[in-house]
Amino acid sequence: MLQVAVVGSGPSGVYTAQSLVQQDRVPGVRVDVIDRLPCPYGLVRYGVAPDHEKIKSLQNNLRTVLEHDRVRFLGGIEIGPGGFPVARLLGLYHAVVYCVGAAADRRLGVPGEDLPGSHSATEFVSWYSAHPDAAADGFVGGVESAVVIGVGNVAVDVARMLARGAAELRPTDMPQAALGVLAESRVREVHMVGRRGPSQARFTTKELRELGSLPDTEVIVDPAELALDPAYADPSGLPPAGRRNVEVMRGWAERPARHLPRSIRLRFFLRPVAVTEAAGRVGGVRFERTLPDGRGGVTGSGRYEDIAGQLVLRSVGYRGVPIDGLPFDPRLGTVPHAAGRVLREGAASPGEYVAGWIKRGPTGVIGTNRPCAKETVLSLLDDAPALVRRGVPEDPLPALLDAGLHPVEWQGWLGIERAEAAVGAALGRGPVKIPDWPGLRAAARGEQP
Repeated sequence: MLQVAVVGSGPSGVYTAQSLVQQDRVPGVRVDVIDRLPCPYGLVRYGVAPDHEKIKSLQNNLRTVLEHDRVRFLGGIEIGPGGFPVARLLGLYHAVVYCVGAAADRRLGVPGEDLPGSHSATEFVSWYSAHPDAAADGFVGGVESAVVIGVGNVAVDVARMLARGAAELRPTDMPQAALGVLAESRVREVHMVGRRGPSQARFTTKELRELGSLPDTEVIVDPAELALDPAYADPSGLPPAGRRNVEVMRGWAERPARHLPRSIRLRFFLRPVAVTEAAGRVGGVRFERTLPDGRGGVTGSGRYEDIAGQLVLRSVGYRGVPIDGLPFDPRLGTVPHAAGRVLREGAASPGEYVAGWIKRGPTGVIGTNRPCAKETVLSLLDDAPALVRRGVPEDPLPALLDAGLHPVEWQGWLGIERAEAAVGAALGRGPVKIPDWPGLRAAARGEQP
């Protein structure tokens, strides 16, 4: 019987487990889905904005896989530095598939980036999503103007969360402390800034349109910046999503000012060159005006503009981080592989595989992980005859326990769910996430956090 460990319980990990137990080439495959956190679902739990209930409902599909009788969830186990070594893990399973995502944020590489008040968008998302590693920083204290650098879906999410009122967020699972901080927020202006033009923005039209439906919030687009984009005048050559984005922004640019209490300003053709300081913390961002170079990129113009803000959030992409014991390509931020097989010095390493962002880089949407996982699983199944000849324990769990690990199994996760429902009920809300390690561990043991 083939025993496989999948490291990571986000979409790529769960889709990998699903592909393994729903195929019939190698019957009876058993899968342990291992995660560093005691909670499953990865970025679906800790990366999707709390007001996106439809996307968050994907957890129900992932849950079905994790409740399969040949899939076991083992949370609270760290693999790599400070945790269970990669080599020892491979000794317990016929194969190990790493689905660990891309945990690091790309940096701007400009002066002042580390000033107080300057953060990655992921830090802000982790805070309002109750990730137990999140900083306790309330982010918005004393902030009236925020600058979000980036024009992708994550940038749209954080801009929307900065502009949303607490009454709209109360029905979500946002932790109570974050909800209280945002209820006191004085943010009145959010600038979302891209270095290229509107036709090259990475957000989806659905996400973009949501900005225009926020109560008491006006979306402002500068017609002059739209006109700089060669594709703006004639968007017919753009993909359908690009055309729709341009149409939405054209409508906002042509609409008379409404002078609502809050505003989100979409800015384009501005490249950050420095985060500026005021009284020892962030005072704004200095940008250089860019111009289309005729080849799809931009070039500097030598003209500069300062945008004031007491909070700066960079949302310029993610990057994979090395796992101690696995090869790593620092240029791509991925593990070298061939169709999902981990490559060591150019040769496939028996029993080691990757899927998801650590395999292909941080590209695509949640659904992109399905074919990515399937490709890796097909490689693993092709290798199965050689893999099953490796001697492994009948059940790896005792070896993990002997190593001093205390895995949170599925019943422990159900205990966390019950505790979060109880927390919410006490507040007159629906389920509310537990935001800290002690609370999660207590709930997994059946104790009230």
